[in-house]
Amino acid sequence: MPRPLPSVEEARQILSMKRSRPPRRPPPVAGRALTSLLKTLDERFGKGPEGLKARWREIVGETLAARTEPVKLSKGKAGATLELKVDGPAAALIQHQSADILARVNLFLGKDQVERLRIVQGVVGRPAAEAQAKAAQARRRRAQPLDAAVEAELEQGLAREGDEGLKKALLRLGREVMRQTR
Repeated sequence: MPRPLPSVEEARQILSMKRSRPPRRPPPVAGRALTSLLKTLDERFGKGPEGLKARWREIVGETLAARTEPVKLSKGKAGATLELKVDGPAAALIQHQSADILARVNLFLGKDQVERLRIVQGVVGRPAAEAQAKAAQARRRRAQPLDAAVEAELEQGLAREGDEGLKKALLRLGREVMRQTR
């Protein structure tokens, strides 16, 4: 036998006490869920070559950074291998300094993170700061010549100097000082 439906009054009372749908929950915070995943990935794979590229000059120094570039960090059973791209002629020199480079890289990444160094010859890309410095130098204007009277005054002041090398150096210095004071 079918159950009788509630009356209108009973339906209002039931609906006032219960909701027909549960309230919506806000979505969970993504950072909370990703933090543990990122920690495990960082422990497993480390900083990688991007972390090394960002601070490569600080790690190996100016002279080595001009000729080398980290390309790939591969993890294996025996340890990680860092692949370096090296300008062709410098490869032999970098090979001789591989122990020092490995020590510096392991100081940055953590103890015994990288076991081997693999050297690949190729064209090393120049950092953006170096390219910007060269562009700024190209944009610089040539130094304007001094007035004839100022130039004659400088030469007259140095006329008594006997040493030609010293005289030329003092003349160059005097010109630069006079240009900056103008």
